[in-house]
Amino acid sequence: MALATATTPYELRFDAGRICLDLLSTTHPEERLDSVDVLRAWITGSGLVPADTALAHADATWPAAFRELRGQIDRLVRGWPGSGARAYDFALARINDLARPAPPAPRAVRGSDGELVRQLDGPPGCPALLAAVARDAVDLLTDPVARAALRQCEGDNCPIVYLDTSRGRRRRWCSSEVCGNRERVARHRRRAALTRA
Repeated sequence: MALATATTPYELRFDAGRICLDLLSTTHPEERLDSVDVLRAWITGSGLVPADTALAHADATWPAAFRELRGQIDRLVRGWPGSGARAYDFALARINDLARPAPPAPRAVRGSDGELVRQLDGPPGCPALLAAVARDAVDLLTDPVARAALRQCEGDNCPIVYLDTSRGRRRRWCSSEVCGNRERVARHRRRAALTRA
């Protein structure tokens, strides 16, 4: 299915357990960050900015910057230092560089109903948003407990990496509704074919 606009929940996924891992999920089943509009939807959907944050200033350079960050995170999550040390070291240096700028500054303000809501101090720039995702990756990669909970989905041809926070750490799929359901349907079809034979 082609992605025209990111208006329905199944088009962009936010179920990997970390923002940096949700960014990795934007490659499956096809490239998702192919336009500024979709990137705006991803930035808002990921919680990097409050839902009503205007991102009209985002331009065509932003998707490329987020795809580059995604590639570096992927290299670090999938390729531990022993496998291609030069590429790993480059990715590590790049993530550290991208994490340096200050992330968007939140502040609490009264909403129209008098309740406190989160707003940003001003329109977030691309470097600040990249820094927030890069810092999340640094936090993930330097936390031995979180790193030990990283899993690759067992679904057929699914490259999604997620954080397994399930009881007993026995989660097998990125999503029970997506890959898990496909596996259950395939298992049922195999059993049905055996009983007919």
